[in-house]
Amino acid sequence: MATVHFTQNLRRHVDCPTAMVDASSVNAALEGIFQQHPKLRSYIVDERGSLRKHMTVFIDGELIRDRRELSDPVGPESEIYVMQALSGG
Repeated sequence: MATVHFTQNLRRHVDCPTAMVDASSVNAALEGIFQQHPKLRSYIVDERGSLRKHMTVFIDGELIRDRRELSDPVGPESEIYVMQALSGG
């Protein structure tokens, strides 16, 4: 099972503890989390299910490529990190 981690900053706004999910893609992993924590959905994805501009997801240390469909593959031992993207100057 893949492990999904959320940053402390995100956990400050909504309940989203680290969780293990059985999933083959980022989308499936997040959907599993959203079933347990429905309020988290609006923080991470927009109304079309695409990753919000201020969010970033890494799988095993690599930035995901598909922000729209979240189709990047997830392995059974993958570590997924969901965090708010930083910007500014």
